[in-house]
Amino acid sequence: MPDEPVSHILYGAPHSLYTGKARSYLRNQRIRYVERPTWHPDFGARIAPQIGRAIIPVLETPDGEIIQDTIDIIDHFERQGVDYPVYPPTPLQRVLAIVIEYFGCQAMRKHAMHYRWSVLDEQAHFMWHAFSSGSGPAIAEKVMGRMHSYLPMLGVTENTAPLIEHSFETLLDTLDAHFAVLPYILGGRPSIADYGMIAPLFAHLGRDPVPAEIMKKRAPRVYRWVERMNAPGLDVVEYPDTAAEFVADDAIPQSLEPFLVYMAEDMCPELPDKLAFFDDWIATQRPADGAPVADKPHQRQLGSVATHYRGEPIEVGAEPYLLYVLQRAVDTLDGLDEAAPRRVMETLARFGLERALPLGRDYRVARENNIEVWRFG
Repeated sequence: MPDEPVSHILYGAPHSLYTGKARSYLRNQRIRYVERPTWHPDFGARIAPQIGRAIIPVLETPDGEIIQDTIDIIDHFERQGVDYPVYPPTPLQRVLAIVIEYFGCQAMRKHAMHYRWSVLDEQAHFMWHAFSSGSGPAIAEKVMGRMHSYLPMLGVTENTAPLIEHSFETLLDTLDAHFAVLPYILGGRPSIADYGMIAPLFAHLGRDPVPAEIMKKRAPRVYRWVERMNAPGLDVVEYPDTAAEFVADDAIPQSLEPFLVYMAEDMCPELPDKLAFFDDWIATQRPADGAPVADKPHQRQLGSVATHYRGEPIEVGAEPYLLYVLQRAVDTLDGLDEAAPRRVMETLARFGLERALPLGRDYRVARENNIEVWRFG
């Protein structure tokens, strides 16, 4: 018998938000891989020293290349060619897909972390099992305590908790209506938008007992989409007449429009306020081109931002990584002629999403040797 192909290795955890995003992609694209926890000896001995910090997920390719961050992992395979490319080829859908990816991976951490830690008493046994299995029993309690401490910097407080819960219900209602029409966010196959949304909607909200029960009872089609996103290939038995393509003519599905309005309301003004913070920080600190975005590799935030979440005052951490996520949308617009960007921005403005892009800035966040750095010009 011929030798089986060597697998990729994904270092992560079943309950990890970002591991869930990478795992979903590998499964949907039928990429051969094995998953290892962070307590595997190789992670501490080889992987963490190479990336300069203890962070997941990390992919090791069969030829020994180490790739950290879900965007870089996905783009690695997109460049090689996959069964279902995730970036729509048309400008409006591509920009919108990246904005939705940002919403899922960044803005929805409020929902994910609230439902994991604010109701810990109701799911303590489940969470202890998850963290002791993923990190090892010896340090599980320490890791859980650190994760719980992140709530305030995400804007999760006693005052915002009811707003976050109402937001989660609205999200479920709008997406459930959309999935009555289409199997994925932009059509018959998953885009980068789906992978952004599966990050919180699987690992936290579709797996932890309390939010998963809400999802199953309130939005069964969303729960079914969570299953679909974790299946090999396209699991679209309920949609026999839907081709594995994005919606034609760079159109936005009408069934998706209520979700887009909801999304804009949920992440603004926080996102624009964070962008303004970075403008001021760059003008004041004047970092050098190529300088790391933070003093230490594991440091994610540059400071705090006073803003609002659905009318409630909050103070949240400002993470330059968000620029890395959204810059691909800006690059898409920069590569178009004059009329096309205007059409895209006019469409985004219909839903209140025009402020979601970091346009007109002479700085960006790039990555070198798995560390985020500033780039200018």
